[in-house]
Amino acid sequence: MEDLQNKRVKKYNIRWKLVIFDICLIAIIGGVMFGFGFFGRALGQKGILVHFALVLLCLMTSRFSMKVYRQIWRYGGVESYIRLIAADGVGCVAYYLLQRYLPAEIICKRIHAMWIIGLCSVILLATLFFRLMYRHAYKSAARKSLFDRVLHRVLVMFIGGDYAPQGDASNKIRIAIVGAGSVGTALAEELVNNKKSAYVPKCFIEINRMKAGRILYGIPVILESEIDLDRLNDLGIQEIVFAVGQLSPEKTKSLYDRYAEYGCKLKVYDYPTMEAAGGGRRHMREFDIEELLFRKPLDVADDAASAYYKDKVVLITGGGGSIGSELCRQIAKMGPKRLVVLDVYENGAYDLQQELRYSYGDRLDVKVEIVSVCNRPALDAVFEKYRPQIVIHAAAHKHVPFMEHNCVEAVENNVFGTLNTVEAAEKTGAQRFIMVSTDKAVNPTNVMGATKRMCEMIVLSRANGGGKTKFSATRFGNVLGSAGSVIPLFKRQIAGGGPVTITDKRIIRYFMTIPEASQLVLQSGVMANNGELFVLDMGKPVKILDLAENMIRLSGMTPYKDIDIIETGLRPGEKLYEELLVKTEELDRTDNSLIFVERDQPLDKIEVEKRLKILEDACATLDNETVRKALKQVVETYRDPGEINELAAQSKEMKQAN
Repeated sequence: MEDLQNKRVKKYNIRWKLVIFDICLIAIIGGVMFGFGFFGRALGQKGILVHFALVLLCLMTSRFSMKVYRQIWRYGGVESYIRLIAADGVGCVAYYLLQRYLPAEIICKRIHAMWIIGLCSVILLATLFFRLMYRHAYKSAARKSLFDRVLHRVLVMFIGGDYAPQGDASNKIRIAIVGAGSVGTALAEELVNNKKSAYVPKCFIEINRMKAGRILYGIPVILESEIDLDRLNDLGIQEIVFAVGQLSPEKTKSLYDRYAEYGCKLKVYDYPTMEAAGGGRRHMREFDIEELLFRKPLDVADDAASAYYKDKVVLITGGGGSIGSELCRQIAKMGPKRLVVLDVYENGAYDLQQELRYSYGDRLDVKVEIVSVCNRPALDAVFEKYRPQIVIHAAAHKHVPFMEHNCVEAVENNVFGTLNTVEAAEKTGAQRFIMVSTDKAVNPTNVMGATKRMCEMIVLSRANGGGKTKFSATRFGNVLGSAGSVIPLFKRQIAGGGPVTITDKRIIRYFMTIPEASQLVLQSGVMANNGELFVLDMGKPVKILDLAENMIRLSGMTPYKDIDIIETGLRPGEKLYEELLVKTEELDRTDNSLIFVERDQPLDKIEVEKRLKILEDACATLDNETVRKALKQVVETYRDPGEINELAAQSKEMKQAN
């Protein structure tokens, strides 16, 4: 409590020291100009005192009323100086009006307007001068020049203020700021003014020759063409920060490639990628994983989607998972009547529930049910209780290597869990059933992909049943940052000093972000008539080796020098490339240029039931190999990975990535 009172007293004293300083300044200037006859000698002693009192009263009253003395001048920007100028302008007008309309016996003699403007202008210029010196002294308190030290002492003595030196910069991280525009200079000013900052800017890097060679905040501006490794080493640069505002993906990649070769850690001064649309504040951060795609984020949602899900009861299976939880977040924004999160994994569902309660409170009716889709009676009970209008089925085992060794569980959970959910939705009269699928279902080479292809068959076969429920499935590629994806693995390996492991340096994959995947699912659900298999144009594939190298460089290290990258060999069921989802000659377009529909004719319900019986009998044996053979029997496109990998070099996908 005593410390708090001391701080208040200190602030009070500092503010009034500045007031007293200004009064003294006005007195000196007024005394000189009045006393030495700048307004003529006819004023007399009484007139000088009256006019001095008037100008002091008008200026100080105006400054107090416009809160000039509530400014923190050591951080003062343009707004602070404009406020002071405006206040003195008002004070000048008030002084003129008073001396014009007060009785002559009080003011002794009236002064011409031009002399009043001159007096107030001199006072304002002197005030501005000392404010600027005040700010300069604060910023330069740590410098060792005689001028700065003397200025520092004088202003502390007469004005007051906290001019504690900013400390030795030798223990701070030295950075180069790419961009000397409004964004770059804002970052530099923030770092220079914050004595507790862990960073010290040593130079700006600019492409504009008009700025090169100049100095901003005591920091030199260097032309980009003059930057090389030796120059950065001379300056002791440890990190390079991009502060150039909004950039196209092509420009971002160009900058990244330009500076990654220097071995410095790369950062960006920008908004968080997930929050940019909602505003917020710029801050210095590492590149987000999404930015390593070096492409513009896809936006496949629209107002029609929001209107469709509004005031609906929506149930999401696997709602606590990576995709399921993002689907819940997106749905929550659309104002559903009720959101039901169904998952067998309680921790993920709990975390999501707390997040949604914190964000929406009582405005969102969210229910959590811990149920396995394999538990048919419990699943039926949940559907009967909530009677969802829209069902999004995201629950599935997805880890390829695990499913290769657990074929029975893969079929039980993915295939028969989907069957249970489909039938529960039909039974309770759901309006829409949307299944989340994967690109691994295209000519699958592993158990997981084959089970997802079988799930597609189940869902699409129900479209011609004549029931109330409309069915659709949506395919997309690998999701950045999802549980079990390669990104968290690379991060852990880099943090541990390496090596980074990849199964094969030739591997390519299609990537999208979690929000992109979720928006696609929701948008396709709105577009579905019945029985469609939607796929997304995901652009060019990404080489996993490039992704690993980029992540190492972003950490400020050099691939193969600081951290090695080694191959561990392809895992069972793994292929070098995922086949193109979007082959325009084989797909139908939709109103959304990024979403297409497969032309494959779905199997009828009777045929699917025959195949399900084959899988059911195979699972009853509890033998993985028997189940694997059954999958190859019921999914005709299931192929051996070796067969695909032998032809990889000739594929369009591999050529496109190179």
